[in-house]
Amino acid sequence: MKVDTLIHGIRRLYTMDPGREGLGLIEHASIATYKNNVAWIGPSKDAPEASTIIHGTGLVGLPGLIDPHTHGIWAGSRSNEFARRLAGEDYADILESGGGILSTVDATREASVEAMSACLDARLRHMRDRGVTTVETKSGYGLEVATERRMLSAMRSMPSVPDIVRTYLGGHTIPREYRSNRDAYVRQIIEEQLPVCAPLADFVDVYCDRGAFNKDEAVAILKAGKAHGLKVRAHAEQVTHTGIAEAAAKLGAICLDHLERIDDAGIAAMADAGTVAVLLPGAQLYLKDTAPPVDAFRAAGIPIAIGTDLNPGSSPIHDIWTVATLACLIQGLTIEEAILGITRNAAKALDLPRHGWLGKGSVASIALFAPPPGEPATVESLVQHMGSFGAKVVIQNGKQVI
Repeated sequence: MKVDTLIHGIRRLYTMDPGREGLGLIEHASIATYKNNVAWIGPSKDAPEASTIIHGTGLVGLPGLIDPHTHGIWAGSRSNEFARRLAGEDYADILESGGGILSTVDATREASVEAMSACLDARLRHMRDRGVTTVETKSGYGLEVATERRMLSAMRSMPSVPDIVRTYLGGHTIPREYRSNRDAYVRQIIEEQLPVCAPLADFVDVYCDRGAFNKDEAVAILKAGKAHGLKVRAHAEQVTHTGIAEAAAKLGAICLDHLERIDDAGIAAMADAGTVAVLLPGAQLYLKDTAPPVDAFRAAGIPIAIGTDLNPGSSPIHDIWTVATLACLIQGLTIEEAILGITRNAAKALDLPRHGWLGKGSVASIALFAPPPGEPATVESLVQHMGSFGAKVVIQNGKQVI
């Protein structure tokens, strides 16, 4: 057996291996890696020899965490709008009056590639320090050809820590200059933005809701992105019900996000298509919104993932552990569902079958955590204590990055 590194003596390793029961727990476990693959996994007493040994004594082991929904690249601040919402203003009203996403668009259009890259790099490093080895991030604060392309180019220029899944979101909202001519902006997305942005992206996304795009516009954008070879996802049924969840699932959406106001037809379509539900409890908390229908997703057998929705307005949350805890507290997930939501199911939401679990055939991305002081080395203790710790060790694609 060829082995590069042995992560040895992990107190509790939760492999998320679908071939094992529950969360795939192995007590007193070790993992051997070769290049970027898991070469061996099992009890420490049976571990192979390796030239490099990383000790996991007393630690909790998980696959490298995955954040399946962020807006991690932007310029400017929306802290003033946070104060306005606390004073009682509605998020959709702020957006329709030219604030919200549009104020971030103004700042991002003026920002240099260097400035955007520096901010994104700092945010990614913070995520890595919390055990995240894969993160999805979106464009969508340019809303015109040059800035959308610049945002995606900045993502591609980042060091691969964490790995980035890139999403084109020119369909985030209607920019100011097209408010009186919506059709023209949809045509610009399809005819001008997508041809230059699609080669830089993995997914196409659209925000279908009050103050943004209607269902017909959203479907046209998703179909065009799919024709360019992009995988489909959508911001769906968040503020109002639009029917986009059902329509996007029928287009083969890999995942759909938010879903607070999804109906039975949308749930049935997601179940039929194998579409993952990406829940965003940070946005629910900040917008004082209702929870999505978690019981209905369970009953339909729909996998549930959890994302931070990191953005400058409606979910300025940088820590995947915080939203895992919030998913339990305000959305009704179990601890097991929350952990799967930031590992194996998050990988499904990004169409990454070798990520989010540990075993023969998986990538060698691993995160080790110390439990909070005085607590046992269990995932229960990590989820209960909200966002209070970073990773002690992070292995990404076989290389130690922390």
